[in-house]
Amino acid sequence: MNQKPSILIFGYGNPGRQDDGLGAAFIERMERWIGENEWSNIALDTNYQLNIEDAEQIAAYDLVYFVDATIEPVEQFSLTKVEPSDAKVEFTMHAVSPAFVLNLCQKLFSKTPETWLLHLKGYQWEFEEKLSEEAKNNLEAALDFFQQHMIKKLNNSN
Repeated sequence: MNQKPSILIFGYGNPGRQDDGLGAAFIERMERWIGENEWSNIALDTNYQLNIEDAEQIAAYDLVYFVDATIEPVEQFSLTKVEPSDAKVEFTMHAVSPAFVLNLCQKLFSKTPETWLLHLKGYQWEFEEKLSEEAKNNLEAALDFFQQHMIKKLNNSN
């Protein structure tokens, strides 16, 4: 019997900027779901942005999922594989990209966990702690998809 992979799900974004809080909302909902299923191999974290220090954190895991809001043209959400990259700074922010965090992890800790980015489509970005109705729908769709995805990942590790 194979050991279950150690998994980190890391949501980021600013909950005080409406739909930018989708990453944190996703983590909050996943926390309940993971607790109900009593999975001890899945860790959760959330922050306003990714930082270079996150490279050390992800080095401890086999599988990493970053979760963030997007304005990109996706239907409701998209799940894409992250490859290491030197592209560091996001436009007009001091934040780093998931690809850069993974690149640092590889260079500093000689680890390259399988890494994915779950982008949730957002619509409203004003200073308010409230998700738009459209973003809430996208969150629900992404949660349904991701929970099934997790069940398959965990069952395939047996």
